[in-house]
Amino acid sequence: MSKKDKSPEMNSEKKEDSSTILNDQDQNGTEKAENAKPKGKKRSKKLTKEEKLKLEVEELNIQVAELKDKYLRLFAEFDNYKKRTIKEKVDLMKTAAQDTMSALLPVLDDFDRARQNAEDENSDVKFDDEGVMLVYNKLYNSLNQKGLHPMESTGEEFNPELHEAITEIPAPTEDMKGKVIDTIEKGYLLKDKIIRHAKVVVGK
Repeated sequence: MSKKDKSPEMNSEKKEDSSTILNDQDQNGTEKAENAKPKGKKRSKKLTKEEKLKLEVEELNIQVAELKDKYLRLFAEFDNYKKRTIKEKVDLMKTAAQDTMSALLPVLDDFDRARQNAEDENSDVKFDDEGVMLVYNKLYNSLNQKGLHPMESTGEEFNPELHEAITEIPAPTEDMKGKVIDTIEKGYLLKDKIIRHAKVVVGK
């Protein structure tokens, strides 16, 4: 056999060997590539100790902020409650005897009417008894010391918060329009709190 006849066969054998080698290399490369791929959770990144500490610090800071907010709210509510309680207690102390004072006002009214009639020159009523005057002054001063004060109404501007208008009459002068012409029944204050409105006649 000549060299020319052998060359084709040898060439074909060489081609088969080279293709086999390439296939083996491709398979090995594929297996290596598959082995190199991360396998789900087993290949997940683990937190370092420093990162864990940072997360814990952040969570603790959030808890501290929430607790601080709750504390401030509770403190504000308690402070408001304390102020309200003190105010109510002071108001109660100021007006503790309000019912008793109100019950005694008609007695003062009777004394006032008797004194005014006695001071009227045309009246037959006399109020010269020193004992009666002594009782009146003692009662009035005792109530005054407890915080009871009569309103000054006659000649003042009509104020619906202080006065109760019984009727209106023509004002005797221009400057008396809208003012109290006469006081039918005195008004009283108990330490700046109205316990009885003044009943008045208003000029129009």
